[in-house]
Amino acid sequence: MSIPANYIPILIQALVGLGFVIVSLVASHFLGPRLNGSVKNDAFECGIEKDGDARTPFSVKYFLTAILFVLFDIDIIFFYPYAINFREFGIEGFLAVVTFVAVFFIGFLYVLKRGALDWDK
Repeated sequence: MSIPANYIPILIQALVGLGFVIVSLVASHFLGPRLNGSVKNDAFECGIEKDGDARTPFSVKYFLTAILFVLFDIDIIFFYPYAINFREFGIEGFLAVVTFVAVFFIGFLYVLKRGALDWDK
């Protein structure tokens, strides 16, 4: 089986990346400190000491807000190619982006009307 010459740089980059990961893992295993104790083994998150059980239920609104954030964040990512090439797209590209934004705006209005972003309810 022969590898086309165009894939050799990609293969080299993948091997260098994999080699870096392996060397980093092995080096950190041998060079890292081995201190154990109650303070080190205690759960610690973002400067906040643990309080209660890990099985504390979260509100569904928290997850809905997170999903909406990801949805609108992805919406912004799709604007980048348009912003780079907006002159080449012309009026047809502009109308496509307006349609794209309109669909998301209608979805946002629906979410607002349903009260998904109201934390007090």
